Amino acid sequence: MSDEIVKVDRLFKKYGKRAEWAVEDVSFDVKAGEIVGLLGHNGAGKSTTLRCLEGMLPFDRGNISICGRDIVRDPIGAKSQMGFVTDDHAVFVKMTGVQYLDFICDVYKVPVGVRKERYRELESVFALGDSVRDLIASYSHGMRQKICMMGSLVHRPKLWVLDEPMTGLDPRTMRAVRELMTDYAKSGNGILFSSHALDTVAKLCDRVVLIRKGKQVSDLNVREIAASDPDFDFEEYYLSNES
Repeated sequence: MSDEIVKVDRLFKKYGKRAEWAVEDVSFDVKAGEIVGLLGHNGAGKSTTLRCLEGMLPFDRGNISICGRDIVRDPIGAKSQMGFVTDDHAVFVKMTGVQYLDFICDVYKVPVGVRKERYRELESVFALGDSVRDLIASYSHGMRQKICMMGSLVHRPKLWVLDEPMTGLDPRTMRAVRELMTDYAKSGNGILFSSHALDTVAKLCDRVVLIRKGKQVSDLNVREIAASDPDFDFEEYYLSNES
């Protein structure tokens, strides 16, 4: 069985026939045990790539598979293998936190008998406390981010996709999420992570895919380079290649 969790092969996407390519010929993969960063300036094509991968956007050319399941030919099978945290923290605000988690469990067919234990595991990281019983409409920005992240993990997906996941989180939760990401990858899962927090990316990611103006600039093995060159400055590399 292949350890390849994600494969994006020559992805092309534009918004309208006469528009410029939003994403042009982007290819990368994520293997089990890896945290891969997807980086680029605002408007570079990161979120477009992630939304194509997640099945939210149709694309013009290319192929995307999750755990060997094609996102176009088998969208339900592919989506069942992933958890996705968007940068806008979209969530049903007229539900309580518990109702939202139960709803996500129903969608992904998580057995009723295991739900409470998974909720406890996630609560140990995100620490919503009694607020999980309140309406999400009453949540702060950071609390909505927490419940979205909890919902993305409650079915234990093979692929965890995060688009600017640390926005709005307090320092304690940010640290807990970084530790969770590391442990989750070590358990044989894959993580695709988009962020402007270069220090966090450099510390967490095994590889980094850099996109500039819709085109792929590099697929950099950060771990190997850091091991062979102690003076390698990831921030300097990024800034010299992203504009």
